Order: sequence, then structure tokens, then C-alpha cells
Amino acid sequence: MSLALSPDRPLLQDPAFDAALRARGARTLRLGGGELVLLRRFAGLRLAMLPRAAPPPGLACALAEAGLARVPLILSPDHPCPLPPALCLQRPRDLILLDLPRENARAREALHPKWRNQLRRAEKRPIHIVEGPLAPDPEHPLLRMEQRQARQRGYLNWPAPLTAAFAMAAPEQTLWLRAGVRDRVVAHMLFLIHGSRATYHIGQTSPEGRRLHAHNLLLWRASRQLASMGVRRIELGLVQPGAPGLNRFKLRTGARRQPTGGSWLYWRPLARGAPRPSCA
Repeated sequence: MSLALSPDRPLLQDPAFDAALRARGARTLRLGGGELVLLRRFAGLRLAMLPRAAPPPGLACALAEAGLARVPLILSPDHPCPLPPALCLQRPRDLILLDLPRENARAREALHPKWRNQLRRAEKRPIHIVEGPLAPDPEHPLLRMEQRQARQRGYLNWPAPLTAAFAMAAPEQTLWLRAGVRDRVVAHMLFLIHGSRATYHIGQTSPEGRRLHAHNLLLWRASRQLASMGVRRIELGLVQPGAPGLNRFKLRTGARRQPTGGSWLYWRPLARGAPRPSCA
């Protein structure tokens, strides 16, 4: 199976993400260069966000043309880049990025030996894999499990209705894999496809799934399926300072660290006289 993939772009700039936001009642608009901007209210104040995109040339003019000249804007570029004068909200962090060669042998050779041995052990177990699109149901069992896990571990992910709205807007841009042993599902992974990239969106496993290294098998199978569809890389998430085991699991796939551009507050009254930063 292959998709008619659009050019490489971040998930938060994809039309399906825009459609999902609008379906959930959020307000968005596009700047002159096509950049997606989210509009929010925070403590009664209008706020705009330009997620995972570099500010276009002539940012002040582009904002004025969009009616946002007086609105604070949060910039979070996908890559280090020059910025207009802005206040730093978060220093740049590294994204874990897995390139996907089409050849299975090349992909397997790139695996860390320990990761590859775990994969081999999982391949010898009686694990069956089922894959397909995600049903657009906010009460989907996978989404309920993810919400429960996020509360228990204290991390943030999309609300279940937003993920379901994405699946409704573009079912062909979702890939859900389940690992089963006999009649038991022991692990899940959900990927969202955007252009020639995919994002590792949800991962769930059980004690049995961990013992069987089911996530190694699911990520391997997902990478091979996505590569066959024309996807060139998977975003495995940001490096997490408090989760060395998770970082190690992801990096041992042969992935690399790529710096993002940080988060910055641009607002013309604050920008006057401020030094011009670089998010490198």
C-alpha cells in the first residue's frame, strides 16, 4: 500500500490537524505563506500560536494582514532558525527522528545490537500483529487507555476527542497496530501520518507485552509498513530528561537527535528594543 503523500511537513501544520481542531470548535487561520496559526484565549487574553513552523518573512506585516497585529504570538519553530525579537519561553529541545530506508536489511543493520536481539526474540514468540486505521471514536479503548496512563504518569497528550477528530478527518493518515498473544492484546502503537513524515502518537503495553518485547516488534513492523507507503521518517517524540529508559529504547532504533527551535513569545510592544534572538 502507498499513499499519495504531500511534501514533508510537521504534524501540527498538516491540513488534517487543522480540520480536527476546527471540528472541535477551535479557531485557526492561515498566514500568507500557508502557515497554520491557532487562536486561543488565555485568562481572557487573545493569544495566537504558530506551531512547528518558522515565522515567515515580514512576520509583522503577515500578522497585520491576518488581523493579529496586536495579538501576542507564540513561536515554536520546527528547526533552529533566525527569529524576530522575542522572549524565550522554553529553550530548544531535541526531537528523536528515525529515518526509514526502504530496504529491510539496511533498517535492521541500523538497529543497536541489544534492540535487534530483543526484536529477534519477539519475532520468535507467538505474537500476532493486526494493523489498520483508527476508528474515529472518542471512547475508543486505546484512547481511554492513553488518557488513563497520561493521568497516572503526569504527561500531556492530545485529548481523546482531538485524536478521534483527526481520524475522522483523515482515516488514511492513521496507522494502529496491536500485538496479541492468543486472545489477549498485549501492546498497541498508533502513528499519525503527515506528508512524508509520521508521528509516534500513542504507545501502550502490558507487563506481558514488556516481557515479550512486543513494542520492539510493533515499532519494527510499523516502520516497515510506513516505509512501504512512502513515509521517509518517523518522529518518535522529544528527548525526555526524566525518562532515560524510554529515550534509550527510541534511540537504539537507529534514530538521531535533531534540535527543534524552542518556544518564544513575540509581541510587538515587548519586541521594541529587545535583542534579536537565535533559537540555535
